[in-house]
Amino acid sequence: MPDLYSFLKPPNIYLPIGGILFSLAVFSTYTGKISARFCWVYRAKEPIVFWLVVATYYLGGVCFIGYFLYKVY
Repeated sequence: MPDLYSFLKPPNIYLPIGGILFSLAVFSTYTGKISARFCWVYRAKEPIVFWLVVATYYLGGVCFIGYFLYKVY
């Protein structure tokens, strides 16, 4: 089990980035709109593009959090 100092080292920026991406994906899933390329994409109007962007956010969040946990442990 690592000590508290290992969680606070500067290279561990992956956890906040992963948390933000995952939170954005969850928020977008519930609201039905997401910002992509300087415009809004709505779930009802463009479902394929919407779900591709949301899946990318989910995958990015999971990868960043997983990499953080891999490096810490």
